[in-house]
Amino acid sequence: MNESKMKYLEMIQAVISRMAQNCFLLKGWAITLIVGIFALSANNAGLIIYLLVYVPIILFWVMDSYYLQLERRYKVLYERAAKIDADSVDFNLTPPKPDMRAKTLYPQSLFSRTEMGFYLPLAVMVALVIAIGEM
Repeated sequence: MNESKMKYLEMIQAVISRMAQNCFLLKGWAITLIVGIFALSANNAGLIIYLLVYVPIILFWVMDSYYLQLERRYKVLYERAAKIDADSVDFNLTPPKPDMRAKTLYPQSLFSRTEMGFYLPLAVMVALVIAIGEM
């Protein structure tokens, strides 16, 4: 493998790492914002304020899924780049179009195990906090 192909793969890997880091940061911000809303509304917590907590959950879920989709698309680009001949490296960083088989369609990211496994339990915990707070 020549140096240009190695550099190209490193560039793609750096983009993949940034997308994964964005997903991680969005999950952290979602929790921070939800806890902050609950803390600020503890004294005068009405149902409307509690329901506002679902806005960041939905927004962060949508953004997180977008970055997951991009990460998956760049992984496909990486796999393709790893297979090409070293002399054919063109340093193109445009990810391939979404594909059902490669699981790079947006709905596949939105309803992936990682997204559903984080945001659904978070929404359920918020519902439990609201139910306990209304007692």
